[in-house]
Amino acid sequence: MEPFIVSARKYRPQTFKDVVGQQSITNTLQNAINNDHLAQALLFCGPRGVGKTTCARILAKQINSDGTESPDEDFAFNIFELDAASNNGVDQIRELIDQVRIPPQVGKYKVYIIDEVHMLSTNAFNAFLKTLEEPPKHAIFILATTEKHKIIPTILSRCQIFDFKRITVKDAAEYLKYIAESQGINAEEDALHIIAQKADGAMRDALSIFDRVVSFSGKELTRKAVTENLNVLDYDTYFKVTDFILQHNIPQALMLFNETLALGFDGHHFISGLASHFRDLMVCQHPETIALLEVGEAAQKSYREQSQRTSSSFLLRALDLANECDLNYKTSKNQRLLVELTLMKLASIDFDGEKKNPESLALQHKTIDFIAPSAFYQNIPTPPKAVATNQKTHVPAAEKQVAEPSSTIQVKEVVPEEVKSEPIIAAEKEATTIPQPEENSAPKEAENSHGGNLNINIPAKRVSGLSISSLKAKKQHELNKIEVVIDEDALPKTPFTLETLLQHWNDFVNQIDAKGQKILASNLSVDIPKLKDDVIICIEMPNDTMKKEIERENYELMEYLRAKLHNHFIQLQISVNEKSAKKFAFTPEEKYEKLREKNPAIDLLRKEFDLDL
Repeated sequence: MEPFIVSARKYRPQTFKDVVGQQSITNTLQNAINNDHLAQALLFCGPRGVGKTTCARILAKQINSDGTESPDEDFAFNIFELDAASNNGVDQIRELIDQVRIPPQVGKYKVYIIDEVHMLSTNAFNAFLKTLEEPPKHAIFILATTEKHKIIPTILSRCQIFDFKRITVKDAAEYLKYIAESQGINAEEDALHIIAQKADGAMRDALSIFDRVVSFSGKELTRKAVTENLNVLDYDTYFKVTDFILQHNIPQALMLFNETLALGFDGHHFISGLASHFRDLMVCQHPETIALLEVGEAAQKSYREQSQRTSSSFLLRALDLANECDLNYKTSKNQRLLVELTLMKLASIDFDGEKKNPESLALQHKTIDFIAPSAFYQNIPTPPKAVATNQKTHVPAAEKQVAEPSSTIQVKEVVPEEVKSEPIIAAEKEATTIPQPEENSAPKEAENSHGGNLNINIPAKRVSGLSISSLKAKKQHELNKIEVVIDEDALPKTPFTLETLLQHWNDFVNQIDAKGQKILASNLSVDIPKLKDDVIICIEMPNDTMKKEIERENYELMEYLRAKLHNHFIQLQISVNEKSAKKFAFTPEEKYEKLREKNPAIDLLRKEFDLDL
């Protein structure tokens, strides 16, 4: 029985062409050898298992080869490997410097490969500086490290640096396929991709995993066998849970998560894998990014099919929720509940990835210039019929003298009944609204709450706000606007007393206080309203901030008072009087002065008993 040799040693590359995933570096080294342009101090840095030591051995072999030696010649007398992790002192470096002076017995060069060079002590680095800068002609130093940042700058400046990159999943899977064919193993492409992904860019790790899985499954290497042996979640699990999420099937999603926990996987592994699955679905939605999906062809087909049933907005929201759960997992006290809550949130997302707001969708592309308050038209006689033409509505001369521009109302478009909010419905019941007319549309008579009839043309078709037809429709709409002139003498102007005003004023304050508008209620209670010229309500505020706060809510207050007092001409006048601000007593002296103002006998009491503050 032949001894078993692990694949990492058995299939170690013997030439630069065999090195996987480092083509730019191998081409550079090969050209340097061919052109006799090789530096005497080289630094190979990069992650583990990407071929640093292998390239150093191939380089050492090629520079000593003259074509006459046998293929099995490894030039063992010319290659010296030093592990800096265990030989990191000054004494070992001095011994190395003494050996460098001796020329090689066979070949042209003595090659010194110092692995994990970042483990050398500072004194050892300093002892090595002079030799590294001016080595003998027959000596070449190759330093290898996984942590370049730990090497002192004086060493880095004396070396030609080569940065090795991680081996891609595609390159690793292709090399594993070559090894499987060499060993007569029937391996599924998806299985090799899972091994390559698990290796995380290290070819040596990929070969070690490959050996382990082959020992488990024999000559048939399947995706199921690989996932079981490596203890990784099969992407079928994520396809299923995503289908449940898209179907809003919360119970099945929770049951699948429970089955996953029963197999020995933790919730963190599950949720991070689900986030990666959403990411893979996202990159499948665009042809330019499909190359970022590092899976086999069969898996790519499944990803493309499921990505067509999702939207970008849904995937963005799902990625955000899964990533938030991933970040909070370690700090959560109930980690299972956190993942289950995330699954319930994911299954509750609308298909387009956002909650719909019916009111915002309904009011899209709508413009309302003005909506009259409900009190505006109370007790108004029925206005004459207004015909939707290009001419203004005829108004008697007596009414024209009284009418002012501020009484003109223009409404561009009517909001559909099914999407109107309650304030708009209440206002439009008594407001005159004129939608844009269109040709060949039969006029309809709409009756307002006071019995007045207006001819209203319902638009037959809506056009986009960005199209040419919309610009024409807008221009036609401007020509067809109707000005409705209101006679102000017809508006309610019922006299009222200060007592009635204060009663309704306090009622309004109590109403907004009950609704939670505490600040506004407090501001309106600072001063007692006063009546000026029978229609002007005057109040004083101690500062501009309170004044602006009331002015911001002035519309609601005035509408309420005009409706209750049946007087449309009521106005609110707010003035600022900083002297009216109350002076509060905080210190003991201030409190004593306040008490003495109310009762001067307190001063006599203090003197009589010789009291102190």
